[in-house]
Amino acid sequence: MIEVVSPGNKDSQRAIASFVAKAVDFLRNGIHFLVIDLFPPGPRDPDGIAQAIWDELVGEPLATRTADQSRLVSIDAGEALTAYVDSLSVGNPLPESPLFLAPGWYVNVPLEQTYEASWNVTPQPIRDLVTQARDVAPRT
Repeated sequence: MIEVVSPGNKDSQRAIASFVAKAVDFLRNGIHFLVIDLFPPGPRDPDGIAQAIWDELVGEPLATRTADQSRLVSIDAGEALTAYVDSLSVGNPLPESPLFLAPGWYVNVPLEQTYEASWNVTPQPIRDLVTQARDVAPRT
């Protein structure tokens, strides 16, 4: 399962709890999970959504991070849950991230190349809307 966190997943404590519950349910049922959280932690998820998922399952810190970092977390849902963490910073390309297909067996997902290929075929009116929204979004 691949999930890209949206602003709606973080806009209330209920939304975060729903997202976390869904991820935990997948993982407890042996479904591997890659969470792509491009948004930095906020007041409702001070350690990020991936940490909230990991807390429900394991209760230990995933990895150290700075307050402005977002991250990718790939969780192998094998017998011993294992998380692989990549920190992201604005302006840097997205890294390849493992997507587990079976315990201990994964393929790398080329996130940056996939994003670029999708963006390049996005119709111009939609690209304009995204660019306008990015330009007026508040900076924190």
